[in-house]
Amino acid sequence: MTSADARRRCAIALGLFALACAGDAYGWGARGHRIVAAMAEARLDAPVEAEVKRLLAVSGAHELADVAAWADEVREEQPQSALAKATTKLHYINFADSTCRYDAARECRDGQCVVAAIDRYAAILGDRTRPDAERAEALRFLVHFVADAHQPLHAGYRSDRGGNLFQVQLDGKGTNLHSVWDFDVLATRKLGWRRYAAALQPPRRESARGTPRDWTEASCLLTRDGGVYPSSRKLDTRYLGAMQRIAEQRLQRAAIELAALLNLRLKTPPMPSSSGVQDDLVQDRGIAKTSPIRNMGGPHAEGDRNNDGRFDRPSGATGRCENQT
Repeated sequence: MTSADARRRCAIALGLFALACAGDAYGWGARGHRIVAAMAEARLDAPVEAEVKRLLAVSGAHELADVAAWADEVREEQPQSALAKATTKLHYINFADSTCRYDAARECRDGQCVVAAIDRYAAILGDRTRPDAERAEALRFLVHFVADAHQPLHAGYRSDRGGNLFQVQLDGKGTNLHSVWDFDVLATRKLGWRRYAAALQPPRRESARGTPRDWTEASCLLTRDGGVYPSSRKLDTRYLGAMQRIAEQRLQRAAIELAALLNLRLKTPPMPSSSGVQDDLVQDRGIAKTSPIRNMGGPHAEGDRNNDGRFDRPSGATGRCENQT
């Protein structure tokens, strides 16, 4: 192992520890991202799981849940780094209006949205000619972004920064809607993320459907029609219960889609045909092939494999996702 490799693995290991101490979170919060990762890993084909484990080892990680929230940790711990700046806008998509219809030129200019990010990182992950370090980073981003695409407040059309500017009251205390979705909606079960994932695991017969575009459009429609935005600014247990059911369905769907995407991109490459041309996996399931983004380096992964007790809202947590417009 070179000194550079040792430094990289040390930095990632520190990130794994730091996540347990982080106060703020984004998207689903680290808990929700771990739930998706754990459910997805349980659905991987055996050869794909082996390749995932091999790439995770490059990051000093052991399971997908270890790196599920890494993309948020990069933004929180290293906000001025080149990697954070290059990927900030890749966590979400802002739809133009309540029709929730995706137009790449309008909603994803220059590939700066979660839809394009998933396509790009999936292509990098599946390209076995690329260095393992680059593919391992792509895996870390992909695990995170697929979950983000299924979070309704990461795919809305309102001008409230994904609910961060939508002020509400919960238990007599002021907060914002994004924070409620980060922490409170999934806290109602009072399960640790590992037991939560086991309880939510969808049947094996459930199959993937659609593309990243479809996932975000469905999320957007939930912000319009699914009651995500409450009629009253004072939230009660009825709201949390209703949103818990929606959130759990989205977590399940994210896990199904993530597992299918990994099974597709990491399956054993087909043997060359008589013409010497291999099947192009990029065309499977209609996933568009786009130019890979430049590997910015600076790995800083994290995960908490032991946190399986009650979930307590971190002190001072805000649920920020303030990069959205």
